[in-house]
Amino acid sequence: MKFSTVRQSLLGLTVGVGCLAAVFVATTKAQTAADAPTIGDPITKFVTHLTTLVAPVLVTDKSGNIIDGLQPAQFHLWDNGKEQNIHVDSAFDPISLVVAIEKSSRVEGVLPQLQKMGILLTQITGRQGEAAIVAFDGRIQVPQDFTTDNDKIKVAIQNIHAGSSGTRIIDAVERGVYMLSKRPKSNRRVILLVSETRDEGSEARLKEVLINATLTNVQIYSVDISQFSVRLNEKQDAPRPMAVDIAAQNFPMGMASTPTTVEQQYGMGNRAQFIPVLKEIFIDAKGLFIKDPSTQFARATGGAEMVFFRQKGLESAIQKISQQVHSQYMISYTPTNGDEGGYHTIVVQIDRNPEYVCTTRPGYWIGGGQ
Repeated sequence: MKFSTVRQSLLGLTVGVGCLAAVFVATTKAQTAADAPTIGDPITKFVTHLTTLVAPVLVTDKSGNIIDGLQPAQFHLWDNGKEQNIHVDSAFDPISLVVAIEKSSRVEGVLPQLQKMGILLTQITGRQGEAAIVAFDGRIQVPQDFTTDNDKIKVAIQNIHAGSSGTRIIDAVERGVYMLSKRPKSNRRVILLVSETRDEGSEARLKEVLINATLTNVQIYSVDISQFSVRLNEKQDAPRPMAVDIAAQNFPMGMASTPTTVEQQYGMGNRAQFIPVLKEIFIDAKGLFIKDPSTQFARATGGAEMVFFRQKGLESAIQKISQQVHSQYMISYTPTNGDEGGYHTIVVQIDRNPEYVCTTRPGYWIGGGQ
């Protein structure tokens, strides 16, 4: 079956008694998360009701050490500068996790490392959680829908193989947000994005996907595949044959013209192959100042962005994500200023104590603003 992304646009958000409603337009039929619509499906509408906003908060000291054992009364949250009545819960809720994995031809050399991820994901989901797999290159596929069976997750990841050169990151996250919007409201909704940082070919707009992610309380963590690692692991093209016949090559006096001496004098092993790697390092360094999709998704939803080079780095990144997810305090509230359109900022503090650093989603969008 050929898949296409779920197209959503936020039309408006109105506030009632204890209820905040978001209205979306989508090009989809009512269906399961795995059976996303194909191109040509008729345009229909669906309504998503958001009774509360959820802000996962990680509290650390200035050295980055995680702080636990805080009491609900110590937390204060401001929405657009207005303090809100909040509920703080440190209890563990079941996690619904979507793992979006790039499988483009550019990361073929890294895929063997990614195929070992399945055994690590239980660190995030725990015993009560569930996970689904989205694989993407120029297409979006769902090799495994939500399941609590970790063996199925491991098999689905192991069977991911390199595809085309496309990298539809935004479309893959859009699919994950749609899938998570169908999970139980009591579950925590998390996307683990494992990909390069560059998007090529997505149809969805970044802002629209971010709006939908924040309003459906989806938290996104990105583990970036370093271009340095990609270049070191990618397959090298076979060297072209020399245009000049071996016998016509000029060599020092007394040296015979043979294939071996030609390789020693002019072969690839005799040259410094630094230019492609340096080019990628330059692009990555320049990218630090560009708000790429992976960075945007992580920052806007209160997640985190990490980079890995080798297998141990991937394992360390997932371990850190698991630690953060299970150390967060969950703050939920119904905004008292929901009639204010546009972007709402969220600020959380612990009794206005500057010694504590609170990391959470920076805000969310409400229809009617820019």
